[in-house]
Amino acid sequence: MKLENVSFEQAMEQLEKITARLEEGDVPLEEALEEYKRGMELSALCHSKLKKAETELAKLVTNDGDQPFRLDGEDE
Repeated sequence: MKLENVSFEQAMEQLEKITARLEEGDVPLEEALEEYKRGMELSALCHSKLKKAETELAKLVTNDGDQPFRLDGEDE
């Protein structure tokens, strides 16, 4: 599966499987290196998706970055 088609949840699930497999220690060295590389790619993808979500959330909370979000009738 290509990384651009992987959701955050799928990436996390794959990372958990890779971590568990590597922690077992029964993986041949070359395969372990490939798994580690894939894990690092998935980790970077998750980080990127989290940063994007954080930015979008900040925009929502601050009315697209213009001013702090306030509910009607809320004191400043």
